[in-house]
Amino acid sequence: MSETLASHALKVLHEWIQSESLRKHCYAVADSMKHFAQLRGDDVYLWEAVGLLHDMDYERHPNVEHSPTEGHPLVGVSWLREHGWSEEVCRAILSHADYTNVSSETPLEKTLYAVDELSSFVIAVALVRPTKSIHDVDVRAVKKKMKDKAFARAVNRDDIIRGGAELGMPLDDVIAGVIDALKADAERLGLTGTSA
Repeated sequence: MSETLASHALKVLHEWIQSESLRKHCYAVADSMKHFAQLRGDDVYLWEAVGLLHDMDYERHPNVEHSPTEGHPLVGVSWLREHGWSEEVCRAILSHADYTNVSSETPLEKTLYAVDELSSFVIAVALVRPTKSIHDVDVRAVKKKMKDKAFARAVNRDDIIRGGAELGMPLDDVIAGVIDALKADAERLGLTGTSA
């Protein structure tokens, strides 16, 4: 795969999503995907594209009732298929939502599941630091906040724990990987804080 895949995915993301916070979530997931693809020696651009596109239809079709047949992520995947995106990309996106009944089987799919909620959570932890900087976030701070049920309560802690287990990596290593990935893109994510 080539870099053009990721840049094409970014273009699609910007066409579908206007919300700055949802765009940043997709950037963060893409950053995390890229990081773990590099660790595995896998296709960085493919993994990045999946991260960018996984929530492309969430703004228009949020699917809060978790329908297995309509709404997010089925609308986006349907559009991607119509526009020639590979089944590998489409299946990975379907697999990140439990209610689609598409299980995470491949390393690509398992990684997306593992980093989706966690990327959002790490950003939330950075934003409550006094500096609002990702550079002041470490594994210990993230794990401490995971125990605080009132903090970022929309983030499913069980999904984070299960995601790490399915990857076959210690949760600390998954968290550390996500932190490193987001540090590398701190400016675009708005996480440079006051220490930059």
